[in-house]
Amino acid sequence: TEEAGNLFAWLESMPGWQQDYIRIYGKSHPLPRLHRWFANSNQPYKWSGIQMRPEPFPTALHYVLQRLADKSGVWFNTALGNLYRSGKDSVSWHSDDEPDLGQDPVIASLSLGATRKFLIRKKDDHSVTASYDLTHGSLLLMSGKTQALCEHSVPKTTQNIGMRINLTFRTVP
Repeated sequence: TEEAGNLFAWLESMPGWQQDYIRIYGKSHPLPRLHRWFANSNQPYKWSGIQMRPEPFPTALHYVLQRLADKSGVWFNTALGNLYRSGKDSVSWHSDDEPDLGQDPVIASLSLGATRKFLIRKKDDHSVTASYDLTHGSLLLMSGKTQALCEHSVPKTTQNIGMRINLTFRTVP
């Protein structure tokens, strides 16, 4: 808990969190969260029409990368950071199935700060198959056919909750 708290405080205080806009049915809307892209290369990352320029992994995340590799057997070379300012910030149903991630990507999701609900549903019938309360310091690993067969979301909540930072570690070939 102390380690997660220190990492949360350090990431939250970093300048450079940005809010991009996404086009839905021809209209531009602000993303309901802030984000940033860390990578071991200079290759940009593109999703939903947004192109993110990478920034080098901060020293504080090198230790996290090593621990993830030890636990999962996967060496992740990128991380998408999302900062949820309150329960009003969210991410809608989606899959992390961009071609840049390759077939059957492994994604490690590290949660820091406020507990948030994480839902998974099947793409074909939209039935919710799993619901998790992602707590401070928790790690969720998605692998196999998860991205091909399912979608996930972090829904809005009316509860008065604090900030949450989520880091989704990926391997981009």
